[in-house]
Amino acid sequence: MIEALLFIGFLIVQRLAELAIAKRNTARLRARGAVEHGAGHYGTIVALHASWIAAIAVWGWDEPVRLGWLVPFAILQALRAWVLATLGPRWTTRILVVPGETLVAQGPFRWIPHPNYAVVVAEMVVAPMVLGLWWVALVWGVANVALLALVRIPAEERALGLR
Repeated sequence: MIEALLFIGFLIVQRLAELAIAKRNTARLRARGAVEHGAGHYGTIVALHASWIAAIAVWGWDEPVRLGWLVPFAILQALRAWVLATLGPRWTTRILVVPGETLVAQGPFRWIPHPNYAVVVAEMVVAPMVLGLWWVALVWGVANVALLALVRIPAEERALGLR
């Protein structure tokens, strides 16, 4: 049980730290003239992620940790750090575009489009599996893929002039 609580605590602290980074980066980008796109769906993204963590906490707090799922989870954390380091002060949870800036084309962006979303899609499946919550992985995983594919990625690609 303590392992599950530590894992859930890690997820919560990580997300709160990311929100703090995003808030700082958002303020800096706006100060540089960044324009926000797709703001109308931002609350839905936040609600999806918050409910995902809540589901893991409510139904996973007393579950045993499945050690075999910790390895892919750790790999995803390294990939997440790589994406954030590559984007640096441009990383945020919102779609913000500074007019005239070029797209990031190094790091994981050399190989796949939207590497941050790829990590998040995988993580929304893998993290619940660490606690054996296959149905949380399925429900929130499908909901996340649908939201990204139908709303978020098209909005971001329009904002970046890719569509």
